[in-house]
Amino acid sequence: MGDRINSQEFHLSLEQIAQASGSGTVRYLNYRDGIARVGLEYSGTAPFPAESTDFTPAPEAPDTLEAIWCVTLLSRSVSLSQLQYLLQFFHEQQWSLFAADTLAQRHDRTVIRCQIDGDLDFDSARLACLGVADELGVDLTIQASVTQRVPKLAGFDMDSTLIDAEVIDELAKITGIGDQVAAITGAAMAGNIDFCESFKRRMALLKGFSEQRLAEIAGKLPLKEGAYELLSALRALGCKTALLSGGFTYFAEFLQRERLPLDYTHANELTFAEGALTGEVVEPIVDGERKRKLLQEIAEELGLGLERVVAMGDGANDIPMLNLGELGIAIHPKPKVRLQAPQAINLFGLDAALYLFGLNDRQIAKLGV
Repeated sequence: MGDRINSQEFHLSLEQIAQASGSGTVRYLNYRDGIARVGLEYSGTAPFPAESTDFTPAPEAPDTLEAIWCVTLLSRSVSLSQLQYLLQFFHEQQWSLFAADTLAQRHDRTVIRCQIDGDLDFDSARLACLGVADELGVDLTIQASVTQRVPKLAGFDMDSTLIDAEVIDELAKITGIGDQVAAITGAAMAGNIDFCESFKRRMALLKGFSEQRLAEIAGKLPLKEGAYELLSALRALGCKTALLSGGFTYFAEFLQRERLPLDYTHANELTFAEGALTGEVVEPIVDGERKRKLLQEIAEELGLGLERVVAMGDGANDIPMLNLGELGIAIHPKPKVRLQAPQAINLFGLDAALYLFGLNDRQIAKLGV
């Protein structure tokens, strides 16, 4: 029989947290005006000789943002030692922790948002956060506090972002050239070869593919974790959504019609002759720069400034649009993309982006998605 698990809220200073020698699982952290309230689960002796109470309920809404920057920790579970590491990181970076609150405190997901004051360079700070994320095995994002709000327009890549597949690779598998096409796709998404050139080469290899098989494939494409939940939440919040894909209109329009609440779709046209793919390409190809241009055009059509626009993607051809608007969130990105995107989420599905929009779990639940 193991030790009994205790659940207590401790009232502490940051110094007391940093100096604790015990262990435990941090269920929530709320910090303001020099006092931290830490909800901790632990066995054995309490790690803090401090005032404690029972856990308090999660708040209806997040704290008011007053500091310049937000650093958000997203993890399946947060240990006391990980929290100590994060506080030490802030100290080494000379970032002052103004406040902290918890946006998610589930048993399989903890999201802690830290308000930071400090004279920092965003790109250097972003890379430093990625380093800490790797050390701790968590996601750690940084953004300006003014961007913690629901966008008015969100642009999404399709393959490996909204769906958990690369459509062109799936077509190639059926024709027996899967490895050959997948190698070209991988090189393009990693940014090792030009996307337009790779697209033309892959399409040429698919010449003769039956149009009849497309419907079979479309119905079997798996959605990415959290895709439906995020898009449904954004619709409920009044945000327009656009699919901007280097894939094909056939599948983009199928997703919009059958699977996902999307407002706009832009992708590449397929050409057929006698019921089979011709292998030819219809210009202009939707590459990275065209994705960025299309997203900007939709924003202009809606009368929106770029400060109300966000984008999400995973590949090298998503980098231009990820750097267009208020936030650019790379979801399960390729290594090069993770290093270049403003924000990155590896551990969770697309719905985790709602935390970077400033929502907590109680607000998300009320959306009914």
